[in-house]
Amino acid sequence: MPNAAKSPAETRGWFAPALLVALAVTTFRIALLAANRTDLFVDEAQYWLWGQELAFGYYSKPPLIGWAIRAATEIGGSDASFWVRIPGPLLHCVTGLLLAAIAAPRFGKQAAIWVCATYVTLPMVAIGSLMISTDTVMVPFLVLSLLAWMRGLDVGGSHRWAILAGLSLGIGFLGKYAAVYFIICAGLSAALLWQARPGWKPAASGFAAFLLAISPNILWNLANGLSTVEHTLDNADWVRNPGDNATLNFVGLAEFLGSQFAVFGPILFACLLYLAARPRRISAEQKFLLLFSLPILAIVSVQALLSQAYANWAATAYIAGTLLVVPWLLTNRPGLLKVSMGIHLLLAVLLPVLTVFGTGLRLGADGELLLARYLGRSDMSQSILEAAKTRGVRAIVADDRDVLADLFYFNKDGPIAVYARPVSGRAPNHYVLKHSMPSDLTEPVLFVSKQKNAPNECTESVSLGRIAPQNGAYAHRSQKLFLVDAQCLVARPGN
Repeated sequence: MPNAAKSPAETRGWFAPALLVALAVTTFRIALLAANRTDLFVDEAQYWLWGQELAFGYYSKPPLIGWAIRAATEIGGSDASFWVRIPGPLLHCVTGLLLAAIAAPRFGKQAAIWVCATYVTLPMVAIGSLMISTDTVMVPFLVLSLLAWMRGLDVGGSHRWAILAGLSLGIGFLGKYAAVYFIICAGLSAALLWQARPGWKPAASGFAAFLLAISPNILWNLANGLSTVEHTLDNADWVRNPGDNATLNFVGLAEFLGSQFAVFGPILFACLLYLAARPRRISAEQKFLLLFSLPILAIVSVQALLSQAYANWAATAYIAGTLLVVPWLLTNRPGLLKVSMGIHLLLAVLLPVLTVFGTGLRLGADGELLLARYLGRSDMSQSILEAAKTRGVRAIVADDRDVLADLFYFNKDGPIAVYARPVSGRAPNHYVLKHSMPSDLTEPVLFVSKQKNAPNECTESVSLGRIAPQNGAYAHRSQKLFLVDAQCLVARPGN
């Protein structure tokens, strides 16, 4: 696609300033991450476990996040939460620089620096740098894919650039299946813009490279009952049975769209909607970027309308969205861009500070802790482990995914085995799929349950009381402890 920069001078000299900005923000984040006082969230603890069991796929997500965490903990020589989370700020730093590399030859040096600075301070990036998530490990590869795809379009189609785009997109897909949106966007942009057509042969080369990159995960899914695919369909439950599950959830749609002002930033999201409403007033290159953003937002909005959608599900829309909105604001509304940056910087400073100094803050005088879901997890695990040691049992069995995630993490290398309660039929989570209690276990075990009573099959169970924290993640999900014979927990039809 034709570059918008007027001269080579306008495109040079962006890297050092952009790198300085990205490193300054990232260094601040890493410094506070080292002092972070929160526990790993349930998903983070699960991703850590995946990193201990390297594979080409896992129950609910593709494998890249497990690989990234394993690499970080191996380098750090520690499984501490700092090392589990450290890929977050580092990958977002790289992503910001890659976006600047796309912006520089198209919109000039200043736009590239602003694109980098804006991305690394986006609200969704500020949050994504405090924890480890599948979005975070996916986005740098999506940006690299977009960079390569656009470079190929610059020369009217290129097998080399198309293959790089396909491989990068495939690796991004191994981070999160939302990467597939880029194929939809590329096809739609090619259908609507002649400048976005690379030619059939380069497109085929790129798609073949994509298939090659994702093939290990496809084979893993085929060997494991399409586990990850099934879980993905669970999130879009209306697809399985539209007649029963598809309802018009206008409140959910409004909540999702409203949340995007917080995810992308209020000024940036409003500007994106403004440009989307005026497609005839923007260039072909800007339309191309819009077509790599708006369809993703539309798809997730449909999901929100028919079922539900979490705020981060459209995060991939803001890769091209940042490239579209920031240069436009810099040219047409620089004052608004500065105000937006001020808002983002405030959040980028405040959020990590809260994880160090704000763990006791509450939502109102008698409200819950502001960071409740990231607190109290280690305490719950330690209480359960102490109960197991007191009773002299060698195994703990639990039926709550949160409890299992926390126990596996906080009991790493511990002498007490941790198992999920077996179920008949399809496994509801990774722990049941891969860590169910062995059916031949015959000794007494500590059973941890959300239920008030032991299973009916456990006729000789001994109640050991309830762990009911007043604060933190388990404030509203106390756990009951029972001493039971393992055989009464063996999966049978109907349980």
